[in-house]
Amino acid sequence: MLLVLCVDRDNDLGRKTDAETPVVGETQVREAAVELATVDPEDSDVNVLFEGLRIADSVDEPVEIAAVTGTEGRDVEASRQIRRQLDWVLAGIESEEVRAVVVTDGAQDESVLPVIRSQVTVDGVSRVVVRQAQALESMYYTIKQVLADPETRGTLLVPLGILLLVYPLALVATLLDLPGTVFGLVSGLLGLYLLGRGFGVHSWLARRAGRTWQAMFTGRVTLVTNVVAAALLVVGGVGGLQGVEELQTAVTDDPGVVGVTAAFVSGALRWGAAAGVTASFGRVTDEYLAGEFRWQYLNAPFYVVAISTVLHGVSAFLLGNASLEYVAVMLTAGTLLGLASTLSFAVAESRVGGRPT
Repeated sequence: MLLVLCVDRDNDLGRKTDAETPVVGETQVREAAVELATVDPEDSDVNVLFEGLRIADSVDEPVEIAAVTGTEGRDVEASRQIRRQLDWVLAGIESEEVRAVVVTDGAQDESVLPVIRSQVTVDGVSRVVVRQAQALESMYYTIKQVLADPETRGTLLVPLGILLLVYPLALVATLLDLPGTVFGLVSGLLGLYLLGRGFGVHSWLARRAGRTWQAMFTGRVTLVTNVVAAALLVVGGVGGLQGVEELQTAVTDDPGVVGVTAAFVSGALRWGAAAGVTASFGRVTDEYLAGEFRWQYLNAPFYVVAISTVLHGVSAFLLGNASLEYVAVMLTAGTLLGLASTLSFAVAESRVGGRPT
């Protein structure tokens, strides 16, 4: 049996008439079409219903016609509603083999075709719209979908908006006698945006912003400790640069890459170590408060101190401020500190386990 299925995704039929959906049977569909045409003759779903009746009258085989509807403004719920109504229609057909011809009024209604195909074999799709408006409706639906998708909207509209700003900014630049600066700024913004989209920086920033916002309302200590750690890293960078300047002032020859690196590390090391310890203790505190603490987490601050000890010894030796024996002591101390913390907390984990009391 052939099922002529008229699809009304946004439920104009149910909202504008007294018809109960799904509407099954030629007489019932004809009455519903006349009622909808009487209420709103400009509704495109009127054409869908009459086209379904025309197809049903033109075939030479057993045929059933039905109209199914979705829900206005909710795509997922509309698809589910159409699936439920189609199940009800198919349950009332006694034939074992049912094929369908789907009648729609455009691309929006056709988006439910995968749902229909999952329930019944589809022999064909008939799109019926006013001839003058077919291309316009397809273009309108495409634009609507683009604007509704945040990913596509950001990809297309932001560069277009930046380009459209070129002319008004050029006028302002001409008045201020700064044409080169403005064009360079616009070009730089566009380039940074495209590079960010290409490397996925926007997704990373969105995830970080979401986590930060969530942390503000869940009392996570890492939000504060990470900010403090970042500030300490900035101070450490300044300290490293000061160390490089002092080295260049103290020596007459070129210190080379090794000397500059050692001076930078020596100047920034204590601030970097403080940042690492602060951030690691913040993370440990959050894990403890969340009930997910493990003793191994306490290795992090000790590892930071151990690595800092090793770097201090090596950088001091490269700068000529320490002997080889001092480097050996620092390397040994750092290694032993890392091994001791690893072994101690592993034993604590195996004997005590989980959250400390």
